[in-house]
Amino acid sequence: MSITGGDVVDLGRGLYAWLPPKRGWGLANCGLLVSPRGALWIDTPYDAVLAGQFLTESTKRLPDGVGIDRVIVTHANGDHFWGAGVLPDAEIIATREAREHIHYEPTPKQQHALVATGDPATPLGGYLARHFGPFDWSQTEPVVPTTYFTGELELTLGEYPVQISALPSAHTTGDLMVHLPAQGAVFTGDIIFSSTPEQPGDHPVHWAGPLSNLIAACERVLATGAETVVPGHGPLLDRAGVRDHIVYLEYVRERAHAFHTAGIPAVEAARRVIGEGRYPELGLPERLVVTIGSEYRQLDGSELPGVLQVMTEVAVVARELEGPHEPARPAEQ
Repeated sequence: MSITGGDVVDLGRGLYAWLPPKRGWGLANCGLLVSPRGALWIDTPYDAVLAGQFLTESTKRLPDGVGIDRVIVTHANGDHFWGAGVLPDAEIIATREAREHIHYEPTPKQQHALVATGDPATPLGGYLARHFGPFDWSQTEPVVPTTYFTGELELTLGEYPVQISALPSAHTTGDLMVHLPAQGAVFTGDIIFSSTPEQPGDHPVHWAGPLSNLIAACERVLATGAETVVPGHGPLLDRAGVRDHIVYLEYVRERAHAFHTAGIPAVEAARRVIGEGRYPELGLPERLVVTIGSEYRQLDGSELPGVLQVMTEVAVVARELEGPHEPARPAEQ
């Protein structure tokens, strides 16, 4: 079964945020900006089913004769990117550096096969089935950006400026943020995975780093002066929420550096950070394996392992956290 639902939040002056119905892998926030002269998306959902739902909700908000002719991709993770196929004629804008991450991930059909044919008795097979089984990429062709840029790119949609800033290596090698000054909003992509007391989120997962660049990117978000922050995942934030997220990133960075100095291997360091229980409300603590592994590579210059090796390490830690006798829980539908 596919995931359904999603809330559309009106942020004013033609700007909307589409927020998935729950937390978890692959459930990214997206944006819609509408003017009498055109419309654009900021990011897309993960598969064609969710993207079709977002397109239906978007179409309800378009003036007569206006279509969605641009997609700004905050980074090349599939959960922000692969749904662009429902807009086959749209211009797709990404940073030049995003190309590197596009080639790191499996293609949509490769990922569908991995999830569908994996052995659920193994840690990786069970983990992929649980967290990625509800998505359907069986008919999804690879999405290719049509416009690459470096540095800054400014667009105008009707009367609204759209300021796009490429960021140094952080969540991936090719992140960007989108500042909408007329609406007082910023879409951060996965520079921020948010959480609030009312709506707890998940631990971030960062593929590139260093964490100091993520912290600097959060400071750039604050420097825009925007009052509304739309993260890549999780609830909308105000400026205080961004500062809280910086505290989280600083904590993970400090612990990773301390364990690295002590000669503790990266996966064991992730286990120890999880064991400290500093953020018990956050889901998917096993994703610290990815983030801390990325920080270690920044410290010692080691090579990025293949994505399946990384996800196997994540799955093994996740199974440890379930306890020795608990079966893997089925995917939420």
